[in-house]
Amino acid sequence: MRFSTYITDGETFYGAITDAGAICLSPLFPEWPTLYDAVAANGLDTLSAAAQGRPVTHASFSYEMVLPNAPRILCVGVNFPDRNAEYKDGSAQPEYMSLFPRFASGFTGHDRPLIRPPENHTLDYEGEVAIIIGKEGRRIRAEDAYDHIAALTLCNEGTIRDWVRHAKFNVTQGKNWDRSGALGPWLVPFRNASQLDEARIITRVNGEVRQDDYLKRMMFPVREEIAYISTFMTLMPGDIIVTGTPTGAGARFDPPRYLKPGDVVEIEVDGIGVLRNGVEDEQ
Repeated sequence: MRFSTYITDGETFYGAITDAGAICLSPLFPEWPTLYDAVAANGLDTLSAAAQGRPVTHASFSYEMVLPNAPRILCVGVNFPDRNAEYKDGSAQPEYMSLFPRFASGFTGHDRPLIRPPENHTLDYEGEVAIIIGKEGRRIRAEDAYDHIAALTLCNEGTIRDWVRHAKFNVTQGKNWDRSGALGPWLVPFRNASQLDEARIITRVNGEVRQDDYLKRMMFPVREEIAYISTFMTLMPGDIIVTGTPTGAGARFDPPRYLKPGDVVEIEVDGIGVLRNGVEDEQ
């Protein structure tokens, strides 16, 4: 079962996504006005049950960022061994993970364009798996971490590269341009460890493979990410953790291969799906 937020005829709904279209569920649950509220209430199983046997209600719609009102999105940076080497600064693998916040306004939905701003044209792609927390926890043990995941989705953690270099100790301003990244297309409920432990992530630009790696090679696996982050903050249902991108982003080519209008980026993980976005200049 897959769940998404979508727009049709100017109205926003959430529901189950099938190959034939969307099964609208939001009117059935007024106590959960958004998909985020359903996740926060541990409601994905209830949504699954409600979708069973119901007909498709919307065959034509556009995807919204999957949890457009998510209040907390935390990203893990430089989390594959080859990514650290890409920086060519001679540094050893880090002892602790790099973290930075992103905000929902910086993301769009599946099959909608990433927006390249007029101030800078170094828009880059980063294919990642994102986890959605489903159970509150503080100081979660790594061996218990998967018990706190409700669902998985995909992320294009689009970045304006020049702007991450504006300051010494943060990358926030390069990571939060409006609609520069994407989250979606949908949430896939997390049922077993193999969904992460055996996951292979592939990023294509105009059909060319740019990133291709396995999550099991991450320097800080998802279990450790949850344990570390929950040490300093209580993780809450609906929180999103974007887990890290493999080597092969456009900035690391010589010369760099940044995104331009007309490009199409696809991020694929078996068992989750494909997140696809074009690129347009801001109007």
